[in-house]
Amino acid sequence: MANLINLEQVSKSYGVKPLLDSVSLGVQEGERIGVVGLNGGGKTTMLEVLAGVEEPDSGRVSRVGGLRMAVVTQRGVLPEGASVADVVLAPLGLAEHEWAGDARIRSILAGIGIDSLGLDRSVEGLSGGERRRVALAAALVRDLDLLVLDEPTNHLDVEGVQWLAEHLLTRRSALVVVTHDRWFLDTVASRTWEVVGGKVETYEGGYNDWIFARAERARQADAAEERRRNLARKELAWLRRGPQARTSKPKYRVEAAEALIANVPPPRDAVALASFAKSRLGRVVIELEDATLATPDGRELVHDLTWRLAPGERVGLVGVNGSGKTTLLRTLAGELQPASGKRIQGQTVKIGWLRQELDDLPVDMRVLEAVKDVAERIMLGDKEISAGQLAERLGFTPARQRTPVGDLSGGERRRLQLTRVLMSEPNVLLLDEPTNDLDIDTLQQLEDILDGWAGTMVVISHDRYLIERICDSTWALFGDGKLTNLPGGIEEYLRRRAAVATAAAPGPAPVRVASPSTEGPAVVRDGAAERAARKELSRIERQVAKLSERENTLHEALAAASTDVAELQKLDTELRAVVAEKESAEERWMELAAELD
Repeated sequence: MANLINLEQVSKSYGVKPLLDSVSLGVQEGERIGVVGLNGGGKTTMLEVLAGVEEPDSGRVSRVGGLRMAVVTQRGVLPEGASVADVVLAPLGLAEHEWAGDARIRSILAGIGIDSLGLDRSVEGLSGGERRRVALAAALVRDLDLLVLDEPTNHLDVEGVQWLAEHLLTRRSALVVVTHDRWFLDTVASRTWEVVGGKVETYEGGYNDWIFARAERARQADAAEERRRNLARKELAWLRRGPQARTSKPKYRVEAAEALIANVPPPRDAVALASFAKSRLGRVVIELEDATLATPDGRELVHDLTWRLAPGERVGLVGVNGSGKTTLLRTLAGELQPASGKRIQGQTVKIGWLRQELDDLPVDMRVLEAVKDVAERIMLGDKEISAGQLAERLGFTPARQRTPVGDLSGGERRRLQLTRVLMSEPNVLLLDEPTNDLDIDTLQQLEDILDGWAGTMVVISHDRYLIERICDSTWALFGDGKLTNLPGGIEEYLRRRAAVATAAAPGPAPVRVASPSTEGPAVVRDGAAERAARKELSRIERQVAKLSERENTLHEALAAASTDVAELQKLDTELRAVVAEKESAEERWMELAAELD
């Protein structure tokens, strides 16, 4: 495979912080690379240097001649005065009947939700999320060698994320994508880059492979550090035997020992979210009785809704864009009153509301002031800490604490917003897309906190991992004016949406497949259902292949750990789980294969 882009000893800094430090890497034809790392660690900078949006401070970036590349960043910059069609379709140079007759282009417009925006609509009035979707669609409709995407799953619903993953798997172009969506990363990426400490560490595979490999690297680093410490203790003992002993030894030995003692590896960037105290919650939490929810222009979203949140209930809320998820959350928070019916709130309820827009942060304050604005000192477990100490635990160094909130990255703002919500000691959490802009390490810490949350919680999220881990029940808004319980969770939601799409397809939608050498009547197949089945079949094949690789790795590990009883038990438990998951996937594959025969 030919290299499309090469970075050679590239460095890039902003202020005193080096984001890239002598980085060398390359992108080959057909590679699908997922980029991960802490917020503010240099992921977007690396992407922009790779794509030519930013120039490196030093080093060399080379690209193959005639490279067809599209870059979709988080900046959301679109031409002023243009319509959606001008941005997405005009660059193709196709007449309307040409692109309208192209099934691939129509699929992209529907999958990203451009058809619901309206092609004649001006980009001036679009929200930030809608602008991002337009820019993404403009890249996807083109035939490219390389696609560079920065957080493409933000502002997409669960269904949109799944569609995007399946679409990217069918493309022949190479892909470099920054994402914190773990399901998306595991589905799409064949290689993972982790940007950390100014370097880029590479791993084979997607999210699960990266987690395993990173844990192994950490184990090896811990073992190496333990060996270094043991050797350092011996050298210290030797050096301390007295001046007479030292003068009898060669000078190089003294210098080597001093270098060994001083060679302490730098700590990896760390961010710690904390679970703060929670107020007591009574029997009545929040109740909606015969409530009708509507938009400001009077469009009815949900009607005659009676819903009683119980103490300790943990709800995941999903739904199509525009179905009223955020409106429902605003109503639960008390910011928006129902058009009819009533809302009841318990006397002991204290709501913590994480907004999707980050519009409740004081951008004119500095980081430390924004933390102190909630509380000067807080109790963390049985220990009292200051606002400055808390900010440092969140990854804001003393110097960074003086940074204006308006100058923080999106992930840093989200982390600060989340901390301010938790510091208020709520017993009801309303979270609107809490995973947007959070890096995976912070995301895992957030899950740990929410997993043990004792209060009531309602979460809107397109992150399937988050919903399936922290929520006890899943509810959906399908746009039919009702709130529907989904015992089968996200998978049931996607099945229902696929069934609705198939049922709503117009009469000519079934694809007519006819042999070009015959003139008899054509065979009619349900094209949408068959495509969905084939996509699932392909996904399961990839899943089985990964599970087989993991099974082989575990067998090798079992052989290597033959004398370690504890490790053997641990590996055997994991092997049984992998084998069971593989058997289940193979059974589903056989069912689908039989349906398609």
